[in-house]
Amino acid sequence: MSEPTPPTRRDFVKTTAAAALTAAAANAVITRTAHAAGDDTIKIGLVGCGGRGSGACTQAMSTKGAIKLIAIGDAFEDNAKTALDAFKRSHPDRVDVKDDHIFVGFDAYKQVIDSGVDLVILATPPGFRPIHFEYAVQKGKHVFMEKPVSTDAPGIRRVLAAAEEAKKKNLKVAVGLQRHHQARYIETIKRIWDGEIGDVRALRVYWNGTTPWVRTRAHYLQSNPKLTEMEYQMRNWYFFVWLCGDHINEQHIHNLDVANWIMKGPPVKAQGQGGRQVRTGLDNGEIYDHHFVEFTYADGTTCQSQCRHMDPPVWGQVAEYVHGTKAWSNVGGATFNGYGTDSKQLWSYTMPGSTAAAPAGGARRGGRGVREPDPYQVEHDDFFAAVRADKPYSEAEYGATSTMTALLGRMCTYSGQEIKFKDALNSNVSVMPKVFAWDAPPPTVPDAEGRYPIPMPGKTKVL
Repeated sequence: MSEPTPPTRRDFVKTTAAAALTAAAANAVITRTAHAAGDDTIKIGLVGCGGRGSGACTQAMSTKGAIKLIAIGDAFEDNAKTALDAFKRSHPDRVDVKDDHIFVGFDAYKQVIDSGVDLVILATPPGFRPIHFEYAVQKGKHVFMEKPVSTDAPGIRRVLAAAEEAKKKNLKVAVGLQRHHQARYIETIKRIWDGEIGDVRALRVYWNGTTPWVRTRAHYLQSNPKLTEMEYQMRNWYFFVWLCGDHINEQHIHNLDVANWIMKGPPVKAQGQGGRQVRTGLDNGEIYDHHFVEFTYADGTTCQSQCRHMDPPVWGQVAEYVHGTKAWSNVGGATFNGYGTDSKQLWSYTMPGSTAAAPAGGARRGGRGVREPDPYQVEHDDFFAAVRADKPYSEAEYGATSTMTALLGRMCTYSGQEIKFKDALNSNVSVMPKVFAWDAPPPTVPDAEGRYPIPMPGKTKVL
């Protein structure tokens, strides 16, 4: 599938080192084979062996064609070995990782990328994504990278510059925003673009879910009394801004990406509010547990955005809605509905081969037992097919755009300011450590009681 390039992409490119490229150079195709001559096996490496990395690697190994996992890397040896054991059970014929190709530590990404792979899966906590993506492109590797692709604006600019370089080298780049490969979303958004609900006037997007996993300091101190602050934060990465970007970035990016997809580009400004009300324990780090942001697009259309980590009985929903002049749409549910007290359903998506409409809310089963293909698998099927056919394939731009949209939202809730997208993108405020080492200090450290400084509207600087 192909996605339209956001109309504001030129503004992004101007901020990167690649802006100086001439049109001829940007369109040049450098001949490069995906794998060794005479062998159609694609050799892959995995960087980041946690749950999502293991899932992505499993899906990559489930694609058609010859494929071998030859190298893995993680900051922690236990993560790497646990993942490798699982791969050997699930895909024994597609795993060929020697002992000297299991890499551990902050530089494991370099060792995996330099180990003879054709394609690398980048799935560490997102704070590392710009560094790893930049190096993979430099070394001429195809890349699947999980969303989000950064935790700050300087990182986004690095990703955009590397994406331009990847195009010069004819490298394929995929980003784990799987809704772009989900049939119900593709069809629904096409119909919205075709005007079936009229002119878009407003959007509502939600990721109001429960509290994710928490990895406690006490747990790791039991086995490692010398646990450093850096290791603790890396283990409990979801709750630190430099690693996760806050949950508006790590999870809600999916819904914001759908809004941008519908609007064919990012918002021009935003304002919002958030805070910590429920999730306030010592192991909950420094991030907020709720955000509300109003994004405004170039034509004046607004998107009301909510994300929240609170357990039942509070109301929860993960969904996207679009309101047009003729009707409104539940995008994930793949329906169009009329206005009025009866809210009559005007259209619903029917899966190919099914005799019944797909049920609202994104259920995968249709009539006669037909199942909607798993979009997590489809995104890898599409990506590897493009690599094998040597077709242009770049999802890095909209991956970076949607990540930057989420970061804009966080910048607004943390600062309490209304911020323009272009100003947020050009921010030089970095959330990353100056040194990557187990004994180095992370960007924020706890006080004597073990509590971290919490972003405060009116005081926290984001620009």
